[in-house]
Amino acid sequence: MNYIERDIFKELKKHLSLKQAIILTGLRRTGKTTLVKKLLEMVKSTNKIYIDLENLGNRNLFSEENYDNIISGLQSYNLTFKKKAYIAIDEIQFLPKIVSVIKYLYDRYDIKFILTGSSSYYIKNLFTESLSGRKKIFILNTLSFGEFLRFKGENRIKNTRGILNFNRFNYERLKNFYNEYLHFGGFPEVTLTSQKQQKKDLLNDILGSYLRTDIKAFTEIRDERNISNLLKMLAASTGSKIDYTKLSSLTGISRPTLYNYLYLFENTFLIHRLKVYSKSINRQIVKAPKLYICDNGILNVLARVSSGTIFENSIFNQLKHYGQLNYWQEKSGNEIDFILDSKFAYESKESSGNRDYEKLKRFSGILKLKNPKIIVKNPPKDFNEFLWGGDIL
Repeated sequence: MNYIERDIFKELKKHLSLKQAIILTGLRRTGKTTLVKKLLEMVKSTNKIYIDLENLGNRNLFSEENYDNIISGLQSYNLTFKKKAYIAIDEIQFLPKIVSVIKYLYDRYDIKFILTGSSSYYIKNLFTESLSGRKKIFILNTLSFGEFLRFKGENRIKNTRGILNFNRFNYERLKNFYNEYLHFGGFPEVTLTSQKQQKKDLLNDILGSYLRTDIKAFTEIRDERNISNLLKMLAASTGSKIDYTKLSSLTGISRPTLYNYLYLFENTFLIHRLKVYSKSINRQIVKAPKLYICDNGILNVLARVSSGTIFENSIFNQLKHYGQLNYWQEKSGNEIDFILDSKFAYESKESSGNRDYEKLKRFSGILKLKNPKIIVKNPPKDFNEFLWGGDIL
């Protein structure tokens, strides 16, 4: 099928002309390889090469201690270092020692590196110092709803990205797509699959691959059952404050180990801990982070949660494309689900009315937040201060 452009692609294309290495990371199977190959197609020069480190032979090439042998190996693929070269290396997390090779080649030749890896946990540690000033990291998430629609052939959306005003005709046209997005999430291959059972099978395969590869293969964690049970408990707590003591007690995992696991899940893009919004006001606020799963399809594979929780998790994943998110909650229970860039207040409700809006407006005023809106799944007819979830593209 024809290539469907991702929102991030324009930014990646602009970066092709710069010396800095492109490092593309994100959750497994979000489409990084497809993007890299498309980027290479955009390069008019023939002096380019794509290397996949899942291939053991390619790993052996970069495992040579003598860097001259590595250079000779690359030249055997008809790559020359006498002019600008483009080297794309996929799945760099399979070969941690490659960082020193990349630095050596980067500093001595005119090479544009395009690198991918599924785990920011490793990329951050490997590249923070070694390639300081020599790289830019891009994160590829699962599909935004706008991208989802393009993958579904809704070309009227084109490359629109924004938060639209409500239009009932648009709602009727897109509501079934949005319901599918809420249930199955935004992995590209899942989106392109039409059968529900195949979608479920793919999501289970993606989750299994994550556990086998990003978790077990690169850490000391070996008890997959404990990890799986913990993930299910976390998913069941989506949209709630994290109770570390309760999680430790239910799983039998010590608190220090639990913290390490959650750090790993977050830095391999599976979960997100949403921090509380803090401002200098004389109120007692909750400080524990709230938990969200970084794709609705994975959420629904891991746990059975309410439709309201499914909707709220999707709104988190849709809004995260637009800036920094926090939440706010007093110990009395008053709360704002999402605060965007310390400016805008949003409350997630499947169905809502003016009473919810007036409450949100009151607390937004206290915090000096702009333009408060209720984000709904079911558009109301009795008031207008709302956004429909499907209009967050």
